[in-house]
Amino acid sequence: MNQPRFTLTPLAFGAFLLAAGHAAAQTTAPDTTGQPMQTVVVTASADASAQGLPSDYAGGQVARGGRIGLLGNVDMMDTPFNTTNFTHALIQDQQAKSVADVVQNDPSVRVARGFGNYQELYVIRGFAVNSDDLAYNGLYGLLPRQFVASELLERVEVFRGANSFVNGAAPGGGGVGGMINLLPKRAPNKPLNQVTLGVETGGQAYGAADLARRFGPENRAGLRINAVRREGETAIEGEERELSVFSIGADYRGRGYRVSADAGYQNHALRIARPSVTIAAGLPIIEAPDADSNWAQPWTVSKERDVFGTLRAEVDLPHGAVAWAALGARKGNESNILSSATVTGLDGSATMTRFDNVRVDRVRTGELGARGQLRTGTVKHGLSATVSGFYIESLNSYALSDFAGFATNIYRPVASAAPSNAFFTGGNLANPVRTQRSILTSAAVADTMSFADDKVLLTLGLRHQRIRDAGYNYGSGSVLPDYDASANTPVAGLVYKPVPGLSLYANYIEALQKGTVASNGGFGPPLTNQGAVFAPYTSRQKEIGVKVDAGKFGASAALFTTAQPLAYVANNTFGLFGEQRNRGLELSVFGMPARGLRLLGGATLLDSQQRRKVDGLTDGREAIGVPEIQFNLGADWDVPAVSGLSLNARAVHTGTQFADATNLQKLPSWNRLDIGATWMTRLMERDFTLRARIDNVADKNYWASSGGYPNFGYLVAGGPRTVTVSGSIDF
Repeated sequence: MNQPRFTLTPLAFGAFLLAAGHAAAQTTAPDTTGQPMQTVVVTASADASAQGLPSDYAGGQVARGGRIGLLGNVDMMDTPFNTTNFTHALIQDQQAKSVADVVQNDPSVRVARGFGNYQELYVIRGFAVNSDDLAYNGLYGLLPRQFVASELLERVEVFRGANSFVNGAAPGGGGVGGMINLLPKRAPNKPLNQVTLGVETGGQAYGAADLARRFGPENRAGLRINAVRREGETAIEGEERELSVFSIGADYRGRGYRVSADAGYQNHALRIARPSVTIAAGLPIIEAPDADSNWAQPWTVSKERDVFGTLRAEVDLPHGAVAWAALGARKGNESNILSSATVTGLDGSATMTRFDNVRVDRVRTGELGARGQLRTGTVKHGLSATVSGFYIESLNSYALSDFAGFATNIYRPVASAAPSNAFFTGGNLANPVRTQRSILTSAAVADTMSFADDKVLLTLGLRHQRIRDAGYNYGSGSVLPDYDASANTPVAGLVYKPVPGLSLYANYIEALQKGTVASNGGFGPPLTNQGAVFAPYTSRQKEIGVKVDAGKFGASAALFTTAQPLAYVANNTFGLFGEQRNRGLELSVFGMPARGLRLLGGATLLDSQQRRKVDGLTDGREAIGVPEIQFNLGADWDVPAVSGLSLNARAVHTGTQFADATNLQKLPSWNRLDIGATWMTRLMERDFTLRARIDNVADKNYWASSGGYPNFGYLVAGGPRTVTVSGSIDF
């Protein structure tokens, strides 16, 4: 096929958004915030919206609502979807290092890894969500794709379920089981000067500074700066982590308009990091090694450096309507020397190979939208419309060692000299060429209708998505078969509130994943349909649920079913040869059921099946990496006898799961207990907070996850007992 002709270039789209934002900024409207002009509400600037972020729920660990794409911020009782929105207070008190540490509080989420690397990967409702598909204030692809430091974040919003209508198709192919939206920090009303120092098991040192001011007439302008440094060994033997982060968040609240901007830099490096493990076909799952052991080769390293920025503006229009525009860009550089293990014997004997790669990403993205209300008779309408664009260009090269590999043992590791990486190469590691270019554009409309004095809310919407994808040869840069297709993804959601504090809801929503080009990766004979281009994959979800808000304590329950097409090679032909159907029950609890006691947790029961596969050999069997049960319960208790002291604990249970499609390799279930304490006091007439935490108190040895990449059941070992202590002082 010919190279696609892009009718709406990223440059033209960006110019359109800038022009629209400039035009909107010239429009004046009366102040509709209802606040005295000298008062600046910190939460109102985090997403440049007039209403601000939803307030914290009782206990302060989760928020009352969160961003639902073009629908804006929606209260948890008014949305026909199941969400959890973790606050900055929880992130701090648990000393979370990354997004993975935060979302592990969600019983519907488990954390895995990318295929053969150290990229964080989140499994929501049994479907993988790559960190490529994290949204930053509603825009995809702007944050580092391997690891996102928690110090960048004000909130972590988890949307459970298919979601292509909400923010458009995820560029990395996720969006089936859920999505994660991350919100940046903003300057609070009072000056902030906070320094934190800490240390963890292994000797890794930590330092962070969080500074903020509001200034100018009526304190309309705000500036917040965060700087972070981590360095040293982790609790895993020999593993080293180095992290540098710097970010600036600015906002301005004008009369009838609001603007916010963010710029960030993150440099993350892992050395001798423990890799994942694949169990050879025909072998049962062997016992997990000691939790702090490390079978990594001493020459392995993973480096990632990213620079990113966003600009967002919102303007008030007549009759309470608003319009918004957002732009963002990122440049990411990655380089890796990796070596994963394949276990070939019950005694832990294994082989390892070397894999080097270099990757450069250039991302540009943007969104333009409007939202307003009108009434037709007795029916209120909340109307929303948006157009969005996403562009990514990736440069890649790789090199492999001999596939025969070299010997080791995951119980008794053997250090080997780095083998040659010249056995099989793709491109030049010193000068990677463009290997992929993707453009995703979409337009969406929605109407949330309110009946019977707001007791019944009906949301109907449609997003038209166009996906254009071009691949290029690693060595020559020549164009491979390209791809240009579009599809519509509808949504229907119903909320019924029979009495205050009770919501019944139902939804139908779809996930759209970009199609792929038939290929066997260059291994083996050409496929019978080599180079064939497939249409976008559509996954369909149906869900019903109930939510309860008792004022200080909340709960929810949801029943859902989602079917995702499966693409793989069978009989030397690539195609859609079946589907994975996940259905389940989610239960969640949160809030403060008693004075001084905060609870957060729940359970997820999953029934996963492979169905309609071309050979039928695995029909009815469970999918790779989907536990039958996941359970979390966290409690935080203020000790009455000691002012400022709170104790916390979190129990985590993950049921059995399989590492192969035939269900012969079964991982045992695992349990983990984490405990911690927070003490707030005064030190030298300054506010001082001391935090201590022990993850995996019993130092359990376990396989934490299986899979994450389609049809591959690699294992990731759980972390060892890790003690983290930090102190924060406000100047």
